[in-house]
Amino acid sequence: MRAVFLDRATVDANDLDFGALEAAVRQIDYFDTCGPDEAAGRLADADIVITNKVPMDATTLAAAPNLKLICLIATGTDNVDTEAARAHDVAVCNIRDYCSNSVAQHVFAMILSLNRHLKAYGALLRSGAWMQSPQFCMLDYRIDELDGKVLGIVGYGVLGRAVARVGRAFGMQIVATTRDGRQPDDEHLFVLSLPELLATADVVSLHCPLTEDTRCMINADTLATMKPDALLINTARGGLIDSKALINALNNHTIGGAGIDVLSQEPPRDYEPLLDHSVPRLIVTPHIAWASLQARQNALNKVAENICAFARGESLNRVV
Repeated sequence: MRAVFLDRATVDANDLDFGALEAAVRQIDYFDTCGPDEAAGRLADADIVITNKVPMDATTLAAAPNLKLICLIATGTDNVDTEAARAHDVAVCNIRDYCSNSVAQHVFAMILSLNRHLKAYGALLRSGAWMQSPQFCMLDYRIDELDGKVLGIVGYGVLGRAVARVGRAFGMQIVATTRDGRQPDDEHLFVLSLPELLATADVVSLHCPLTEDTRCMINADTLATMKPDALLINTARGGLIDSKALINALNNHTIGGAGIDVLSQEPPRDYEPLLDHSVPRLIVTPHIAWASLQARQNALNKVAENICAFARGESLNRVV
């Protein structure tokens, strides 16, 4: 089978091993990037397409008569017209649970940086304030330990559970919202409604999908219910948060700080309030929570596994 990888540069920085993928197909053509008008031409003779962010819409699928399988090197299926895929008898596979450790570690990198005021203390150091200090240490910003704090996880799936495991290692108490409000198989977890969680948690970490129900779930009203020293972490989807409301909350000390890895528009081309570097106690990273070397290699290997399973007539990670 001939495969085409449309946007290799979204996962590879010339540091991945493509051996498993290349062993799974007869031929593969790589493209670092793919514009919206280029996909159809590149798929004309392809049996398999591998894509991360390139849309697979009805027009593109209609121009690919040989296409049998769409392999998403991601979990989300937003970029695929699944109804059109069914109509053209094209299978669709995603990948799952490939970056849990990477995301959990990034979440706590931001929590620890905010909680210990590393950015602020670094600024004091660069200003020369420590050299002028009359004592051996600086105590300008209060530091709290995580032990005994409440970690609220919004969305208790694979990623939420990974974050909970790290939180427990720090001695944190875990509370969470679940999709149906039911108690998971976890006797040490307290399931709360979103309003209860926001009012209770010292740290809130978002791990839920973006839907019409969750869009801007963190807004001026919900931020106002959080503790004034609470931290908000978002490694899920940018659209979960009203950016302007969060900036106002940080500037007005409504909450204690925020760590953001995802924006509503990526890369940000238009005005984005969260890119205001003057906002206190705000960390923004460019959608890299998932992107450890190990996680990216896991993702590539899982795509190869999906292709091999498809060739054997098996249904692995099939969404269509």
